[in-house]
Amino acid sequence: MRTNYLFPNQFKRIGWLILIPSAIFGLVTIMYEYEPSFLDFKVPAIIIDEPFFTTDENNILNEIFGVLIIISSLIVAFSKEKTEDEYISKIRLESLVWAVYCNYGILLFSFLFIFNFSFLWVMIFNMFTLLLFFIIRFNWQLSKFKKSANYEE
Repeated sequence: MRTNYLFPNQFKRIGWLILIPSAIFGLVTIMYEYEPSFLDFKVPAIIIDEPFFTTDENNILNEIFGVLIIISSLIVAFSKEKTEDEYISKIRLESLVWAVYCNYGILLFSFLFIFNFSFLWVMIFNMFTLLLFFIIRFNWQLSKFKKSANYEE
């Protein structure tokens, strides 16, 4: 099956090498509110209440980790397997649909039961959970498939 939208298989290892440390260090910096002063910059910003485009003083560490996590997650999620066939494409599609359902289920629950600043944190993490749910479910289903294929042989 021809899949033009997937990255080559070699990218998956690079994605994992970036994703795992970025996620760990990103969570640690959020938990301990670590913001090194050498990453304080005036950055372009869009602010609705004031002039539309302006600059603002910001520590860019969270943005760096956010970008690294998103890009590496996309690479891990959408890199080809060594043998990419129709069944793996089916697993990929089902995992993506499952991840969307779970992600929006959490979002719906959050709209109904979580408020104020806690809701902001849920929304921040919700940006990443779609790809993370997909990666977890796809790899879990793929490992189940490979185990059953080995068992049948």
